[in-house]
Amino acid sequence: MTVPMTPSGPYPPEPAPESPGGPMAYADGRRGGNLGGDLGREVRTGAVVAVAVAASGVLLGLLWLWLAPRVPLISDGRAVYLKDGEGEQAIGIDGWFTLLAAGLGVVSAAVVFWCFRRGGVAVVVGLAVGGVLASLLAWRLGVWLGPPTDVEAHAREVGPNKVFDQPLKLQAKAALLAWPMLAMATHLFLTATFVPREPTPAPAFPPHQK
Repeated sequence: MTVPMTPSGPYPPEPAPESPGGPMAYADGRRGGNLGGDLGREVRTGAVVAVAVAASGVLLGLLWLWLAPRVPLISDGRAVYLKDGEGEQAIGIDGWFTLLAAGLGVVSAAVVFWCFRRGGVAVVVGLAVGGVLASLLAWRLGVWLGPPTDVEAHAREVGPNKVFDQPLKLQAKAALLAWPMLAMATHLFLTATFVPREPTPAPAFPPHQK
């Protein structure tokens, strides 16, 4: 009767316990880190877009001040009146602001799309926020650089029976939304037209069992 021989060599090392989640946990951790970095980069890009678009509101304000029609006023020494009671200059002021803002909205969207074609949602948000800030900046800049806002003091300064210009006024405040709305619509159109869509993966079917 033979006795089974016990191997004299060292025992094989026991496998190290796997961390919770196994190899996928490490992969998920790496994916989470990359996701955080991508998100931070996207937010910074959106902030840069918002600041750049908002700064371009200076151009809108100067163009509005230059192209908007003037509303003539006249004073008799006691009160101030419209020189042309049936004039349409006030409507033209709002119209010029809306047209200029819409045009610059289209241009800014095209430039942003060209520079940050794969910027993501943050770029679109930055474009919209920058458009609103640009419109506000242009409005206040045009009023500030335009005719004096104190009409009575201006009338006393020029004297009675003298024609002077009314301060720039934006009566239709909805014109402030022309820039962001046209910018977002243009960016959406360019994205849908020129950015190729990723192919949809084919569904995986289980192997056919005989």
